[in-house]
Amino acid sequence: MNIRQYLEAKVREALVAAGAPTGSPGVVRPSSRANFGDYQANGVMPVAKKLGMNPREFAELVLAKLDLDEVVDKLEIAGPGFINMFLKPEWMADQLITAQQDERANIQPVSKPQTIVVDLSAPNLAKEMHVGHLRSTIIGDAVARTLEFLGHKVIRQNHVGDWGTQFGMLIAYMEKLTSENPDALSMELSDLENFYREAKKLFDESPEFADQSREYVVKLQAGDEHCKNLWQRFIDISLSHSEEVYERLNVSLTRNDVMAESAYNDDLPNIVNILSDKGLLKEDQGAKVVFLDQFKTKDGDPMGVIIQKKDGGYLYATTDLAATRHRSRTLHADRVLYYVDARQSQHFQQVFTISRLAGFVNENCSFEHHPFGMMLGEDGRPFKTREGGVVKLAELLDEAEERAAVVLADKGTNLDEEQKVKVIRAVAMGAVKYADLSKNRTSDYVFSWDNMLALDGNTAPYLLYAYTRIQSIFRKANADPQTLEGSIQVVEPTERQLAIQLLRLHETIETVALDGTPHLLCSYLYELSGAFMSFYEKCPVNKEGVPEEIKNSRLLLCALVAKTLKIGLDVLGIETVDQM
Repeated sequence: MNIRQYLEAKVREALVAAGAPTGSPGVVRPSSRANFGDYQANGVMPVAKKLGMNPREFAELVLAKLDLDEVVDKLEIAGPGFINMFLKPEWMADQLITAQQDERANIQPVSKPQTIVVDLSAPNLAKEMHVGHLRSTIIGDAVARTLEFLGHKVIRQNHVGDWGTQFGMLIAYMEKLTSENPDALSMELSDLENFYREAKKLFDESPEFADQSREYVVKLQAGDEHCKNLWQRFIDISLSHSEEVYERLNVSLTRNDVMAESAYNDDLPNIVNILSDKGLLKEDQGAKVVFLDQFKTKDGDPMGVIIQKKDGGYLYATTDLAATRHRSRTLHADRVLYYVDARQSQHFQQVFTISRLAGFVNENCSFEHHPFGMMLGEDGRPFKTREGGVVKLAELLDEAEERAAVVLADKGTNLDEEQKVKVIRAVAMGAVKYADLSKNRTSDYVFSWDNMLALDGNTAPYLLYAYTRIQSIFRKANADPQTLEGSIQVVEPTERQLAIQLLRLHETIETVALDGTPHLLCSYLYELSGAFMSFYEKCPVNKEGVPEEIKNSRLLLCALVAKTLKIGLDVLGIETVDQM
């Protein structure tokens, strides 16, 4: 239980003791202004209104029943009925030293871990990964890491697109190249975008090749060994391209996490049969359709979801229904989180609705689409190359490293070449990821090189710089943060503000895990870095004349800030460095 949960539990008890109905919410929020306390209880006024009482008078009754002597130094009623809570410096100091001595900053794993499936990344293997895959990949990865940090069992599912009509075209093109020159294929496949483009060009220009491509689709779906071998070769090369990107981005996805569209192919007839047996399927113009009263057309009629086309082919909805069944019934998930862009919101709500109507999923399994907005260029339009094409993710990361190298060169550094390579990679990848993660995922955001690589403001370079600054403090003090002993004193105002911020890590991480909102952790780390900078300016550590006991206390605070920054950045999938 984090401090906020503890305060809320105590407020709920006091509300009931003061005459409120059982179950009244004891809403407690962190305060942003020092004179409002460290936390503020906001649940008194709505309860007082229901009871027909004056809010301030009812707040007095609650205050009399509120037992917080162990952790709170002062309680006061403010405004129309808020209760301000000021934490005890001694209690905070004890909590901080406990966190400093624990590698997890005293954040204990959850008592009842869940099995949580996270659907993320999901590139189309017919092409190289592009910027459109970035948000799904890094937001999903950050949430998966957060859930694992709290002790949940996380199953990553990379639902890659590896099936469908386009693969018949690609297999036919592979066959053509192999017949002409067996050694040419590997070279051609080194650039998937060009390979796809050339195959599509031939498909459009040659009726004979187009017919052959369609024949290959039928053969592939029928399990033809030769087609499957060619298809598998293409898939392996495509996945290797994706894996290179994942490794560069420090994204925790492996080949074992791939659960592709093709994995559900054999189950699709079963999905159709079950829906038919349940009386959910209707035939409409030769297609098999589920009509949902929960979703209406413009004319007010139930909206139809096509499950099987007139020609017998299946759609994305059919595969996604098979996936829900697998994730609930086979993987036994308690929660399933989908990191797919906001344009697919209705699709997923329809899939979830049909899954429940058909009994594909357990009643207590939560299916959650966590949508995200688009990455925009500085012109406010979808992010493109100067020529208007799709930006390959690998090329974006190359440019990030080039720009990070320039920023670090301008800053000046004493690093050797090996250290520079490591730091440039950490700053570049961290900057790209943090620029995305720091934005509310439901909003579109503008991609800006200048903003993301800035050494000040809410950026990865700023946080990494704060972390390295703490490492330099320890080098100057000739001290090892791992062997520090003693106690922490919370005396000066900036020490208090830093202490309060440090104590909010646990509640922040739990909120990210619950709502899938990494930007809250980014904001927390940015505010923590700002609080540290203010503390460091007002409370010198290595300055001559600082008493040894105070210096040791401040070193312990510095060590805990560094540990907290590292935990937070690790959870976001951003690597730290000791020098910049």
